Amino acid sequence: MSTLSTHVLDTAHGSPAAGIALVLETESGTVLFEGTTNDDGRCPGVPELPTGTYRLKFSVAAYFRRRGVHLPEPPFLDRVAIDFGIADPAGHYHVPLLVSPFGYSTYRGS
Repeated sequence: MSTLSTHVLDTAHGSPAAGIALVLETESGTVLFEGTTNDDGRCPGVPELPTGTYRLKFSVAAYFRRRGVHLPEPPFLDRVAIDFGIADPAGHYHVPLLVSPFGYSTYRGS
C-alpha cells in the first residue's frame, strides 16, 4: 500500500491554508476519507492506498470567505479537484495544492 499526504498553501496570503475541508475519493466517486487541513496546511490521517486512480477535492471558496476575501457569486474556484494516479504500490505520494481565489497549481511532491 502507498502512503498519501497533502499540503495546501495559500499563495494570496503567503501562508499555510488552515481549515480547508477536503475529500479523497476513488475514481468512481466512493468517499475514502474526509478531513480538514491543520494550522500547517496539512491533513493528517489520510489512509494508505492501493494502486489506482483517485481524486482529492478541496473546498477553497469557503476557506477564502472565512479569511475575509470577497469572492464573486459564483466564485471562480469553489472546489478544486485533483485527479491523480498511484502506480507504485510501495511509494509515497504527496499532492500539494498552491491556491489563490483565482488560480491553483499542483505537482507530485516528496
